[in-house]
Amino acid sequence: MEVDVKTINCRKCKYYYITWDTRFPYGCKLFGVKSKQTPNIIVYQSTGKHCNRFMEKQ
Repeated sequence: MEVDVKTINCRKCKYYYITWDTRFPYGCKLFGVKSKQTPNIIVYQSTGKHCNRFMEKQ
């Protein structure tokens, strides 16, 4: 079963962070992504695959 990109909640992932750049406020430390959209959407658009590195914050 394929995971819907929108069901991955980046905000609960340990690699997610909020940047200081107001133009690109959301980031992923693992993939080195900063964007206006949540990183899981950018990863899917760039690779055609869903983020499989999600790791829930402790």
